[in-house]
Amino acid sequence: MDQALFNMLGVMLVFTGFVITVIAVLLWIFMTVKRGGKVRGGGAVIIGPFPIVFGTDKESVKVILLLSIALIVVLLVFMAFSYYAFK
Repeated sequence: MDQALFNMLGVMLVFTGFVITVIAVLLWIFMTVKRGGKVRGGGAVIIGPFPIVFGTDKESVKVILLLSIALIVVLLVFMAFSYYAFK
């Protein structure tokens, strides 16, 4: 495939991720205002294969932890396939 195609695909993926993030934040703000101001949330910092998870309550932490573990598994699978595909 052409290098320009890969470059365009990368730019489109970054732009799509940015748009999805903005939409998620706007929906979160609207839902918070509608519910009466109760805010719950969390996040994860993934350094290598190790997630560092934080959150405001136990449910948020559980969800973020499961999602970060799933992300690490997907990453390892892609790395394994790319290693064998280009070997």
